[in-house]
Amino acid sequence: MSVRHILRMGHPDLRRTCDPVPESDFDRPDLHALVDDLVDTMHANEGLGLAAAQIGVPQRVAVIEIEPGNSRYPDAVPTGRLVLVNPAVTVLDPTPQRYWEGCLSVPGLRGEVARPRHIAVDYREPNGTPRHLEPEGFLATVFQHEIDHLDGKLYIDRVTDTTRLAFLDEYREFHATD
Repeated sequence: MSVRHILRMGHPDLRRTCDPVPESDFDRPDLHALVDDLVDTMHANEGLGLAAAQIGVPQRVAVIEIEPGNSRYPDAVPTGRLVLVNPAVTVLDPTPQRYWEGCLSVPGLRGEVARPRHIAVDYREPNGTPRHLEPEGFLATVFQHEIDHLDGKLYIDRVTDTTRLAFLDEYREFHATD
């Protein structure tokens, strides 16, 4: 377990499409070690999620964890720790919802992004157990944000109105109540 370096916008590995984890790698020490590193790195950087691509590992693995009483997102529904291996998204309700997003790979910026409000996510746990979730609202945005990383996309690619892109201090002063 260790805290890994997070790649920042401009690093070419963030734009790669990640490879699926092969069946033979489920429940193996290397996959569990990757998950531990993702969790440690996410916690050390106070993130809600982190994808393997962000630490330079081109595999379809991401973690999401929203703790109860999260000070940055007090209205967010706690998730516990979720480990997504080979996740796939199906849009259940394409009605767009807008949230200001930030990213550990794009430090110091926030941008307003519209994403589908209700999705289904099918994935496997590191031991191979299949899972199905149907997140809505803010949680659907968190899932889509992390899974975008596995497809080589950053949230800034989805900002359609650049007047809704701001540095963190200006976001807090002028937009945090939007």
